[in-house]
Amino acid sequence: MIKLNFPTYNFRFKSSENKVSIFDPIRKKFVVLQPEEWVRQHCIQFLIQERGYPKSLINIEKELTINTLKKRYDIVVFNSDGSIHLIVECKAPKIIVKQDTFDQIARYNLELNATYLMVTNGLNHYYCQMDFKNERYQFLKNIPDYIK
Repeated sequence: MIKLNFPTYNFRFKSSENKVSIFDPIRKKFVVLQPEEWVRQHCIQFLIQERGYPKSLINIEKELTINTLKKRYDIVVFNSDGSIHLIVECKAPKIIVKQDTFDQIARYNLELNATYLMVTNGLNHYYCQMDFKNERYQFLKNIPDYIK
């Protein structure tokens, strides 16, 4: 896998049936290492180690329904009251983040009402804060650290 634009983290790997898997500390299991999973696992570590978010508030790859269509979000971080603080959309490094990626996460947020959005392909990271009153998002330099 290629070097991503995140700090270096230690990961657990295993190989079986000619497939490499990486340990996901949130799902507590090994998952097949695909390019998007490589980005997702770096992002999880970034949220925990760099931004201080507790593992217990992070949720990975759960299904949601948008206009009768079943979708899966990559990462959601909850507030301690159960509301959603952050949605993260991860793409493989070869995927160029364009407007359609922001449209995708904005559609998810119509359902989830997160305060912050993050879109990353592991090389480029985009952070936004929702302005619900004016129905738009404002780009940020980074997402805030976890506040207890």
